[in-house]
Parts: sequence; structure tokens; C-alpha cells
Amino acid sequence: MAEVRIRDLTKSYGAMQVVHGVNVDIQDGQFVVLVGPSGCGKSTLLRMIAGLEGVSGGTISIGARVVNNLPPAERDIAMVFQNYALYPHKTVGANMGFPLKMARMNKAEIDSRVNRAADILGLKPYLDRYPRALSGGQRQRVAMGRAIVRDPQVFLFDEPLSNLDAKLRVQMRSEIRELHQRLGTTTVYVTHDQIEAMTMADRIVVMRDGRISQVGAPLELYDRPINTFVAGFIGSPSMNLIAGEVAGDRFRAGGIDLPMPAGASLAQGTKLTYGIRPEHLTLSDSGQPVTVVVVEPTGAEIHLVLRAGDVEMTAVVRERQTFQPGQTLHIAPQPGMVHLFDAAGDRTL
Repeated sequence: MAEVRIRDLTKSYGAMQVVHGVNVDIQDGQFVVLVGPSGCGKSTLLRMIAGLEGVSGGTISIGARVVNNLPPAERDIAMVFQNYALYPHKTVGANMGFPLKMARMNKAEIDSRVNRAADILGLKPYLDRYPRALSGGQRQRVAMGRAIVRDPQVFLFDEPLSNLDAKLRVQMRSEIRELHQRLGTTTVYVTHDQIEAMTMADRIVVMRDGRISQVGAPLELYDRPINTFVAGFIGSPSMNLIAGEVAGDRFRAGGIDLPMPAGASLAQGTKLTYGIRPEHLTLSDSGQPVTVVVVEPTGAEIHLVLRAGDVEMTAVVRERQTFQPGQTLHIAPQPGMVHLFDAAGDRTL
């Protein structure tokens, strides 16, 4: 196992720069998730760690070595891809043992490592099957087993669950997390799914346009986002973000009149973005009047899309109640749960 240190990392394709001076420290044994929308640079960053993309500037260190100029085979990493990349003509056992065979390891050691990985992943009964006879989840386990047998310093996962159905994704999230807890290997995991990031990571790196927006533990990012991008990206449903201005001890914007947080001391007329998570909007007898636009029962919760003037918000209600589109409700933010950002959304106030 080893720590991964990334310093001032850049990547350019000709005149177009896609990664801009990224700095990340991944501690030995940590599970770190790179998350962000499509095109944010997270997969490019992972591929640079793996050696599949060249580095335009800065350094990548794995353990004590700077690996910028080392080929992938010499970096002591193992990568699990989105599409499994299994050999269809080889059995499960042969697929898992292939990287060891290429490394000219003796058969007894290969069999020992393959059997150990198969035990860990519950693949013992399937070692003689071919990939076509496996489910999607089983194929992904085989791809993970092929990485485990190498006993690398670092595991790299590139959106490994995106081809699976929703139920299987939940199951595989738990299995990958449990695998990390058993092996303790430093892991870098890329996904665009913030729920995956929240449920799996020790630390999350939120990326946007080739830059890091924020790094922190999942609940740190959820409770204390430093800008509106992180606030809106982390959490489902996402945080309500309303552009408006200060009016005394109130916030006003296009039909919305909500209380400012206690202790906020902003000048009259200050432009800002008011943030409140859907679960922190509560039904009140004397709060902000809103009209129900859409009712979305999810089982454990009810998601309400609400409108006041030209502002639309989402609220989450956990009590079992009946709501109808067009119904008028009154809502109020829970004290201490309001987030204030500058008008541009770049920083907290």
C-alpha cells in the first residue's frame, strides 16, 4: 500500500488545457472518490495516475516514487474499468490469473492468488465458467478479482458500476466498500454519481472544469459546501439555491420572503444566493405561502416541487400525508440550516 500525492498537475491537448493545477493528497489506505459532471476531468486525472495519459505539468507520486515517466506496468497499480474488459474465450479463473501469467509467475502461485481472490469475492463456484454465463455483477467481480490478484499498492476504479441496474449498483457499492475494508488498499474511485461518492468515500474530491472545487469527508461537503456548485451537486434532491437580496432581517426574491439566519450581519440590499436543503424546509402554519406543483412519493419520503412567484423549490416530507397539485402550503426553513453564498455563488458568506 502507498499514499498518492498529486502536485500542480496539468493536462493539455494542444492549446486546450483540461486539467488545471490539481493538488490532492491521498493517504495510505484511504478510499477517495473523484466526482463531478461529465467533462470535469475526473477520468483524465485517474488515467494520468494510471499512466494511460501523459502529464503536461506537475508530478504524481505513488509511495516514495514520482511516476510521471513510468509505464503503467511499473506503477504497481491495478485498474478496474467500466466495461469489465474480460476475455470471452477464457474462464473466470483464467481471466483473473492472466496478469500474473503475463508477469511469468509460476502456476502454483497464480492458482493460490486466484483462489484467494475468488474466496474474497464469492467467485469460487464460477472459476470454470466463461464470462457469457455470468451476470453483470458477477462479471464486475471477476474484473475486481483480476485487480486483487496483483496485490497492488493502489486500486483505480473508473465508473465501474455505470453499466449495472439500480438494485445491483446498490449491492456492488456495499461489496466494493467491504472489499476495501478487508484489504485496506489505497483506492481512487471515479464516478459521476454523487450518491456513490457519499456512501463509499472516506474523502471526496469534487471537480469542475478541470479544477478541484472542494475536498472533504462526505458529511463535511454536505453540511459545509464552500460554493453553490458543491452545494447543488452533493445531495439528492439537490439544495434549493435562490438568488435574491437582503431586506432587513429577511431574504427576498421574486415572491419569496424567508428569514435570514440568526447572527447574519449583511447590509440592506446585499445580493446573495440563499441555500436550503429540501429536508430542512418544514411545513408551518405561518411561513412562506407556496403552491404545490408536483408530488413525488418515494415510499419513505414525499418530494414536493413548490412554487412561490417565479421561484421553484423542492421540499422533502417524511410524514405520511396527502398532497395535491395546486394546494397551498406554508413552509419555513429550519433554524441554523440556511446557507448563504455570494451573488456569484463562488464562496460562503
